[in-house]
Amino acid sequence: MRLHGPIHILMTDLPDSFSHHFTLLRHGESIGNAEGVYQGSGEYDLTESGRVQSQAVAEFWDKKGLKFHTIISSPQSRARQTAEIIANILSIPIEFDPNWREIDNGRLAGLTAEQAEAQVPFPEFMSPFDPIGESGESNWDLYLRAGRVVQDLIKRPAGNYLIVSHGGFLNRVLYTMLGILPQVNFSGARFYFRNTTFAAISYDPLRHIWLLQQFQNYSP
Repeated sequence: MRLHGPIHILMTDLPDSFSHHFTLLRHGESIGNAEGVYQGSGEYDLTESGRVQSQAVAEFWDKKGLKFHTIISSPQSRARQTAEIIANILSIPIEFDPNWREIDNGRLAGLTAEQAEAQVPFPEFMSPFDPIGESGESNWDLYLRAGRVVQDLIKRPAGNYLIVSHGGFLNRVLYTMLGILPQVNFSGARFYFRNTTFAAISYDPLRHIWLLQQFQNYSP
């Protein structure tokens, strides 16, 4: 396995006012990823490759001496299994919070892109308030849920937290932290969370400053 980009952890270089540190990790490769389907709220276990990815990123942090106080994880199986592998290697507790689950994508769940185009095609114009997959959450619903989990995070004691979640939702979490609003037709900024990609971000509650220090694609 190898890491793309800088491998150093920067939080030790920050002023003490940056008291909250969050590492946002997308789960390892799942069966749904391997099958190329829209996963959404569906349950998909990790593939063997996904287990290897999860173990490797945990071993990387262990060798670097990076310490987390707690893992906060989506309870969906692909995230839960990733978190459990990491927790076992790093000997840290896990909290499961359903608010960190992936977007409910309605009728898209379990479909490939080709099947979705035939059965549940995206409209030509889609506002942030329109439900995804005809019956799922809207982009705005997702953004509001992201705001709630971020608010919960900064209410926690000062510390270093690992979050294990999903690519779509982690994008909206970073939107919330960085002050980016959802756009029509899913346009605008995107953060490319591949399997076991992580973003390290720190928060200064005295000045309400977020500092994105690291965005790292972790892959074979």
